[in-house]
Amino acid sequence: MSEDTDTARIVAGVDGSPASRAALAWAVRQAELTGARVDAVIAWQYPAGYGWPAPVFQSFDFAANAGQVLAEAVAPVAARYDGVEIRQHVVQDHPAAALLAAADGAELLVVGNRGHGGFAGTLLGSVGRHCVHHARCPVVVVRTG
Repeated sequence: MSEDTDTARIVAGVDGSPASRAALAWAVRQAELTGARVDAVIAWQYPAGYGWPAPVFQSFDFAANAGQVLAEAVAPVAARYDGVEIRQHVVQDHPAAALLAAADGAELLVVGNRGHGGFAGTLLGSVGRHCVHHARCPVVVVRTG
C-alpha cells in the first residue's frame, strides 16, 4: 500500500460503524495538520460456515459491498477536507491482519474503540486490541459515546 514512499501515511480502519467513522474523521484531520495522506482500509471475509455455501452467499458480492461501505464512510469526510488525499483500499483478509499489513511503514494507525463485534460492554474491540498490541507504528484509538 505504500507505493509513494515520500508521503507520510496515516492508516484508518473502517468497518462502517460509528466508531470507525469517527476514527476516519480523526485520521483525516490529523493528515490535514501534518501533510500526510490517509489510507482508509476496509477488510472483508467470507462468512464462516460448514458444508456447502448457502445460495445467497454465491450471489452476494462481498468485495463490492465492502467497497460501498468504505465509499459511504469516506465521502462526507473527503468533502469536508478536500485538500487531504484519501486512498481507499478494500482487502480480503481478517480486519486486524489487513490493518497491520497496511500500517507497515505508516506513521500512524487509527482505529475506533468499537466495531461490529458482539460484546458491546467492552472498552476496546478485538481488532483494536490486536492492533494496539502488534502494530509497528503508533496506534490511536478513537473513542465514541
